[in-house]
Amino acid sequence: MTDPRTTVVVITHNRRPELLRTLDHLAELPEHPRVIVTDNGSVDGTAAAVVRHHPEVQLLLPGRNLGAVGRNLAMRHVHTPYVAFCDDDSWWSPGTLSGAANLLDRHAAVGAVTARIVVEPDGTEDPIVTELRNSPIVGPSWLPGPALGSFLAAATVLRADAFRAAGGFHPRLWLGGEEELLAADLAADGWWLTYADHLTVHHQPSVSRDATLRRGHGIRNTLWFTWLRRPVGPALRRTVHLARTVPRDTVSLRAFAEAAAALPWVLRERRVLPTEVESRLRLLEDSQRRSTARRYTG
Repeated sequence: MTDPRTTVVVITHNRRPELLRTLDHLAELPEHPRVIVTDNGSVDGTAAAVVRHHPEVQLLLPGRNLGAVGRNLAMRHVHTPYVAFCDDDSWWSPGTLSGAANLLDRHAAVGAVTARIVVEPDGTEDPIVTELRNSPIVGPSWLPGPALGSFLAAATVLRADAFRAAGGFHPRLWLGGEEELLAADLAADGWWLTYADHLTVHHQPSVSRDATLRRGHGIRNTLWFTWLRRPVGPALRRTVHLARTVPRDTVSLRAFAEAAAALPWVLRERRVLPTEVESRLRLLEDSQRRSTARRYTG
């Protein structure tokens, strides 16, 4: 069942055991995908362990922590039509990569396919899956699944050329909700994003993740995306909602301060989305406000 259509890109930072587990799972896939790992400046022996245990993997060593931009670096070495992103604590189920590639082959206007996320070791669905499955966005009748307004990088297979044309992940955002800006730009380029319930990716959250740091970046990046792409009215509504609902602590205050300090470059790069894309995002506002999976905690 070897399938040469998709390359898997993994970013990692100081999570050697989790990364080796992920690479073990990827090596067992019937598709036998090419795998590229960007080691974002690990100091725990990650690079040596990859070379020793998985010499077939292409290892990139930028020498510092690039965050999500480590995926952009790996994309320079991707020569397949599709790319499947993967975190060091997640892995794809057998057959999912081929299933996603089949959907992309059949539907030329689909730019990204997001799979169902199963949380390990319990095998339960991630809470975000319900939102993906019940997305309020109305897509065209030919779309093979629910239309989405954004995606989760570690659960999505994308067209490589569409990713490149949209500019990849913005270097300013680094990591934490960095997908929202790219997803909006893909939609502005005319691509549809969809969810496929029959495809599966597994996620076993790393015990070493810094939830507090991720929360701060998530708040900041949400504000940046909002003011980079949304009209003034929706941007104000989302900003006020965040200010009312995030934890009232130093982390949130710092996130808002970082977002405000970047106002000059935000205004320079501000490009409001086309009306049809903005209308889709407005349909998501109510579900975002009620979401239990999108709360900024930690």
